[in-house]
Amino acid sequence: MKIPKIYYLLIIGILVFACGNSKIVHEQGLPMAAPEDLGLSTETLDKIAPALQEYVDKGQLPGFLTVIAKDGNIVHFNPIGMRDVENQKPVEADTIFRIYSMSKPITSVAVMILYQDGHFQLDDPVENYIPAFKDMKVFNKEQTETHDAKNKMTIKHLLTHTAGLTYGWGNNPISKLYGELKIFKPESTLAEMAEKLGDIPLVHEPGERWNYGVATDVLGYLVEVVSNMPFEEFLQKRIFGPLGMVDTGFSVPKEKVDRYAALYRPNDEGGLRLVGNAPLANDKLSFFPSGGGGLVSTAADYLRFCQMLLNDGELDDVRILSKQTVELMRYPHHQYRQNAAFGLGFNVVTKVGENNKGRSIGTYSWAGAASTVFWIDPEEKLVAILMTQLLNNRYGFAGEFEKLAYQAIRNSEASSN
Repeated sequence: MKIPKIYYLLIIGILVFACGNSKIVHEQGLPMAAPEDLGLSTETLDKIAPALQEYVDKGQLPGFLTVIAKDGNIVHFNPIGMRDVENQKPVEADTIFRIYSMSKPITSVAVMILYQDGHFQLDDPVENYIPAFKDMKVFNKEQTETHDAKNKMTIKHLLTHTAGLTYGWGNNPISKLYGELKIFKPESTLAEMAEKLGDIPLVHEPGERWNYGVATDVLGYLVEVVSNMPFEEFLQKRIFGPLGMVDTGFSVPKEKVDRYAALYRPNDEGGLRLVGNAPLANDKLSFFPSGGGGLVSTAADYLRFCQMLLNDGELDDVRILSKQTVELMRYPHHQYRQNAAFGLGFNVVTKVGENNKGRSIGTYSWAGAASTVFWIDPEEKLVAILMTQLLNNRYGFAGEFEKLAYQAIRNSEASSN
């Protein structure tokens, strides 16, 4: 029986099996189900925890939280290791993680809410709403000269990362400009960010090719301009509040900072180096409202967001997007890899291949800089999320998680034949 709609439901159960293993199942407004009832193998799903535990035991990772939902039911939810190694605080069901670029699908949904409300068309020039992007310049291939852009940057270009914007991570003239202007300067505004970006030449003509960059951050400002309210307020009003995502935002309140995970990167000895310390309980953390990478969240919150998308825009009788809008978002708009295209906010599988590790055609997904990842498989009606906090990842744990998730389906099918 489906649990009644509650603004925020949190149930933690501990199921102890005969072999002595324990499994923590976290439920936030979604029912739990036995894997076999939904065509998955419990035996295979139970291999996920020990496979990831090996990375923790070797000191390569602090901890994880993995969750799998099938047909709207949670079949796997498992915290592993530490959210704060130095203070021996374990990963728990309500641990708050930096999701970095997993912010992008949320921002894209915000844009599409305004689109379906009739505020603009996807082919509208961005300059119609953000004048800073009028009369843009474009660098030549060598980035030695600029010329006037032949094409106008559109909202769809921003959604598909074909606008000509970048991140400025390289050792080249445009990266130097991004660094000098401090695009994401703390305590600056999205309007100031847009003004700075309007002064930097594009790396290619709008619409010419795919290039990962700050396009989604510009979309956050677009939401602010069109909705006539702060970006973070729009997210709360139209997405987080209606979906019961109570731990997602651009800040961590004082009463929640103890749940906030520390951030790590690999050190030269194959262990971990602390990058971002877990804050003191009397601190409140606030971040630049980066639509491309500034949000924090929990696995439970992000599961609700993903399940809404899998349900064609609705969850618990709350509709965020229409079915047609969700289909438009997960359509393969721009082929940018051999087996994948980019939709309006995430990667979309267009051809089954070795790199997909079992994902069906049409599966859409994205990941974050601290090694978080999610995918939504409409064919299998499956959502999977992995949360951790490791920058510069050099390990294959996400692939192992994905392979085991799909092996659980195949092994269940084999046992039933």
